[in-house]
Amino acid sequence: MSDRREELEDVVSDLRDHDAVVDAFVAKSFTDRLVIVDIDGADEVPPDVVEHLADHDLRGADGVYSDGEGQSFAGSVGDSTRHHFLDMQTRGAHQSYVVEVE
Repeated sequence: MSDRREELEDVVSDLRDHDAVVDAFVAKSFTDRLVIVDIDGADEVPPDVVEHLADHDLRGADGVYSDGEGQSFAGSVGDSTRHHFLDMQTRGAHQSYVVEVE
């Protein structure tokens, strides 16, 4: 496991101890690494959670992709809301797999 991956695993472990966080985990999109955070029954991520993520160079994915301000909302999961945070240190470092059909 890379040092960055280990750091992000520590971040999500810290987040899981927060009262408002239902779940947190590291995921990968086609080209980026994300931290996914499920917040209990709220549309907004608590400011201290956003600050903790920012301290580790994680930004709201929608805000980064669409040049908005810190937007992270991705949808509802049961009674919680899901938020995606982009790892700015490894942004674009992953490669997607493309299968060519002949």
